[in-house]
Amino acid sequence: MLQDRYSLAYKLYPYAKHPDQDAATPTRHPVVVVGGGPIGLAMALDLGRQGISVVVLDDHEGVGMGSRALCFSKRTLDIAGRYGCAAPLLDKGIVWNVGKVFQDDRMVYEFDLLPEVGHANPAFINLPQPAFEKFLFEQIVAEQKRGAPIEIRGKNRLDAIETHDDHSVLSITTPDGPYQIEADWVVGCDGASSPLRAMMNLDFDGRVFQDSFLIADIKMKSDRFPTERWFWFEPYFKSGASALLHRQPDDVWRIDFQIGWDVDRKEEMKEENIRRRLDAMLGDDVDYEMVWSSIYTFQCRRMDQFRHNRVIFAGDSAHQVSPFGARGANSGMQDVDNLGWKLAYVIKGLAGDALLDTYNDERIFGADENILNSTRSTDFISPKSKVSHTFRNAVLSLAEKHAFARPLVNSGRLSLPCVYDTSPLNGPDALPDGPHETRVGSACTDAPVGDGYLLDHLGDDFVLLAINADAPDAIEIDGITVRTVRISADDDPSGALSRRYLGGAQSAIYLIRPDQHVTARWPSFDAAACRAAVLKFCGKD
Repeated sequence: MLQDRYSLAYKLYPYAKHPDQDAATPTRHPVVVVGGGPIGLAMALDLGRQGISVVVLDDHEGVGMGSRALCFSKRTLDIAGRYGCAAPLLDKGIVWNVGKVFQDDRMVYEFDLLPEVGHANPAFINLPQPAFEKFLFEQIVAEQKRGAPIEIRGKNRLDAIETHDDHSVLSITTPDGPYQIEADWVVGCDGASSPLRAMMNLDFDGRVFQDSFLIADIKMKSDRFPTERWFWFEPYFKSGASALLHRQPDDVWRIDFQIGWDVDRKEEMKEENIRRRLDAMLGDDVDYEMVWSSIYTFQCRRMDQFRHNRVIFAGDSAHQVSPFGARGANSGMQDVDNLGWKLAYVIKGLAGDALLDTYNDERIFGADENILNSTRSTDFISPKSKVSHTFRNAVLSLAEKHAFARPLVNSGRLSLPCVYDTSPLNGPDALPDGPHETRVGSACTDAPVGDGYLLDHLGDDFVLLAINADAPDAIEIDGITVRTVRISADDDPSGALSRRYLGGAQSAIYLIRPDQHVTARWPSFDAAACRAAVLKFCGKD
């Protein structure tokens, strides 16, 4: 039976009256996060683990229905590993690395997103958004038991915000009536329609593509489709101009049909009409149960600025891209990864306020990269002229037999870690012949080390990675401790670490940020250079 898409998959944080609601004057909180979706929960988890008191306001009491964000990337899993909840995501998620592209009934080509070994996490897992949020919430509960100051208030709807130079006043509605609180910092994670953004009269500009896509989650037992990403251009079953198939856990499958712009959405959402498309694709003999459905349009938009003094936006509230490419939630997780340590450092007095401007710089760079890739994917999937349609089909025809054409096929450029090549925080890239993949600005790539993996050793603080090089155990720089992780050739039996971090060099020193991005690298330890690079973060260079 088709589930009500407005109901909850998990009621995780039921409403409970809080003493703040009876306070004579508004209570001041260090950080208030608006929105309890995946990005809001991750933001609270990141800050709370660092000892920063955070309150999450959500107008619901848990997690909504439907797969929605489905494909979670290796980078997101790496971030979840730092938070301590990668294992349940991997246990529940469907691991996949291979994708296949079809036109009509012909396979054009296939690709492998993680062809090399030596990574703790796969290229992608398929896990419906409700499960992803549930595992984040469970990790929050675990951190609360260890003393993390995280609070989630369900059925607390933000209705107004009044901003001041050093704080904001939030007006909230609950089942017991309205109340107000104050916040030193507010982080908006309330989705693409962001009421917070609207309250502040902030822009959200970009492009809306004139096409509609129908999502259907169905439950079926079938050996016909392997655990791969299958995408059809002009599919032979005629259920849409394109179609996408992904497997989810628990015998649930996600199918997207491109159904056109001038459609009657109410008619298309009727169960019998959805089944008509599914039956044409799957065959009349396949037994399935419909679980959830929705219709969406491609939109590539972002705010002009993500930071507005003490109100900062992240995830879909700051930027929005098409679902093909898995760049929505994965990009939002990179927002959290970038903002969390910076906001904590500012609150703790370890860095100046200007550090938060680099969140704006770096993540706008990342958003623009995602919007560019999503726009190109959308133009290829949904050509809007006879010429572009002819070009698209010519590329598909060539790609079937000629490798040179395959990079031109674009069924959704899949999410990759953002490399902050132009970041104002970047220090020197002074490693001769250093590998391009671990250049300054890049997210650290994983590698086997001893009986584990490199990223587990890096953690979530400032680290000096010393490979075949001497360095002190730790250095203190203006209140910031930089911990050293030493690795020698004996710890690298597969040679993957040397290939990924040394290249042609014999030794290397990497300075790595708390979000595990490389900020500088040298052939040997230089105390003065390291100190200068760290002080640059603090705004004291």
